[in-house]
Amino acid sequence: MHTTLPTVIVLAAGRSERFRAASGGQDKLHAPLGRGSVREHTLAAVQASGLPWHVVEAAHTAHMDQPGMGDSIATGVRACAQAAGWLILPADLPLVQPATLRAVAQALANHVVVQPVYQGQRGHPVGFAATCGPALMALSGDQGARAVLQTYAPYALPVDDAGCILDVDTPEALEAARRLLAQSL
Repeated sequence: MHTTLPTVIVLAAGRSERFRAASGGQDKLHAPLGRGSVREHTLAAVQASGLPWHVVEAAHTAHMDQPGMGDSIATGVRACAQAAGWLILPADLPLVQPATLRAVAQALANHVVVQPVYQGQRGHPVGFAATCGPALMALSGDQGARAVLQTYAPYALPVDDAGCILDVDTPEALEAARRLLAQSL
């Protein structure tokens, strides 16, 4: 079934090696943040956006030898191949705003690739129109969608959302997310 809205692909299959090494083995997606975990906050924003969504879990890429972000993206896009496009969102961006997801989705009506930009920094989710499907499904390794971004220069969508650039890759970034979340409550 072909949907008229792009699907948010939440990437939750990573090994979190940098965070685990710096935090004594803790999984960043299950790290406590406010009243939930990093993962729960990210999924709550996705659900609040009203867009269709799909989560790529470690079990979806477990059959691969050394799966990377490219493999996760390809797996998610293949699972939702009939979507009108895809918003690629790593699960470690717990403060991304639902409005940012909707804005990227809306901008895909006029652009092939859309990337939110907050105060000059490129963030997530990166939106890809359906024409990018074959290229996204061919991705593998740790480079993510870099090759697709080199083919289609992304439209830089200005947003007022620090959450689109605050990925929780280190314990320090988790503390920054906790401070930002506390300020917003």
